[in-house]
Amino acid sequence: MKHYSSAIAIIYRLLRKEFEKHRMPVVDLIELQTNDPFKVLVTTILSARTKDHTTAVAAQRLFAHAPSPAALEELSVGAIEKLIFPVGFYHEKARHLKELPAILRQRFGGGIPQTVEELIELPGVGRKTANLVVAVAFDKPAVCVDIHVHRIFNRLGYLTTTTPLATEMELRKHLPVKYWTTFNSYFVSFGQNRCKPVKPQCDGCPVRRYCARVGVG
Repeated sequence: MKHYSSAIAIIYRLLRKEFEKHRMPVVDLIELQTNDPFKVLVTTILSARTKDHTTAVAAQRLFAHAPSPAALEELSVGAIEKLIFPVGFYHEKARHLKELPAILRQRFGGGIPQTVEELIELPGVGRKTANLVVAVAFDKPAVCVDIHVHRIFNRLGYLTTTTPLATEMELRKHLPVKYWTTFNSYFVSFGQNRCKPVKPQCDGCPVRRYCARVGVG
């Protein structure tokens, strides 16, 4: 984790500038447009293993019929499947979404819980989704680590972790809290547009000088 504390502020600023050049990740967009924690949660569930454009279109279709937990509960699993297709694992996600309103009502009084520990009790919600909802929907500090965050921090050489969970735990120890609510959006956008899993665009990369593994796929 060499030069971690001194370089992370610079990297953060550079990636924020890159973020402003591209369309924001769909979950941030939904929050900006709706300011609705329910829609942020549902969109985040839909977004797993799915491209942003596909998620956005599916979410818009679903919310046209189910803008609230009560409306979602009225839909059958089959109807939800048709509305969210072709998001990844749409059969499983439809079942989770069908179960969601009842669990929210029974355990949380119909509201959206605001902690990672409570959110992971919901169907289809893992730590990544829970952290993202905490950060995006409630603007609270949360370390959301997906494959992009995991990949980029390891490519930079600041972490040598083997799983996103391990990356999350290390970032909780070392990443200044002031970056927690926004760094995921910047890193995800950067991972989608430049620092891709295969053939990252290293030429002209704004953080190339800080990368310990330039060109590694």
